[in-house]
Amino acid sequence: MKKIIISMAFMAGMLGAIAQTPENTTRQRTINVSGMAEMEIVPDEIFVQVDLREYDKKGAGKVDIESIKNRFIKAVISLGIPDTNISVQGYSGYDGNPWWYKKNRKKNPDMMATISYLVKLSNSKKMDELVDKLDDEATQNFFIAKVSHSKMTELKKQLKVEAMKAAKDKAVYLAGSLGESVGKPIMINDPSEIGYHAPRVYSNAMMKTEGFAGDQAAPTIDFKKIKYQFEVNVTFELK
Repeated sequence: MKKIIISMAFMAGMLGAIAQTPENTTRQRTINVSGMAEMEIVPDEIFVQVDLREYDKKGAGKVDIESIKNRFIKAVISLGIPDTNISVQGYSGYDGNPWWYKKNRKKNPDMMATISYLVKLSNSKKMDELVDKLDDEATQNFFIAKVSHSKMTELKKQLKVEAMKAAKDKAVYLAGSLGESVGKPIMINDPSEIGYHAPRVYSNAMMKTEGFAGDQAAPTIDFKKIKYQFEVNVTFELK
């Protein structure tokens, strides 16, 4: 039994020695590079928030929130904007409950109810048209909540592919400068978004009242482009 145990130990030692031979321990030669791709596009989805509030009209009393809501919805639809592009962001002093609203109005006749809408537009021209349709008395605030692009998913996929190609090109010319050639990729990290630069947000409601007196026309101002950037790290083998 001892001889068998000694023989097995000897063979295990031999296998260990074979596994540690220089040929098997030689590290694979690789090159690790990064690739980046970027794109600038004009947003075609502009989300503006409009805050509306009841107000007192001289000689006519309070203009209630229901009248303001109806006029606003009609104004938006008249611009060719579908009602599916309009959503309620919030209520104050109304809460979407007519019974609650009427009950509290009796207790507090001076209560001013407000409602906020989010409207999706396709370009800044539509935004200017909407500004012209707003009830100046009822409109308390008007601002751009966010911007996006309808083909963002496809554009980001395209950028990731371009980042991968940029990494391969970099690996080829760097390795080539040392007389080496690049083989297959060994490791690929998922391209990460390293920069999202939203365009400058401005309020057309301010442009409507500031800086352009009388019939002087305001200049046409479009949005600054959205800038997307993706970076990827790739390890290639060296042949």
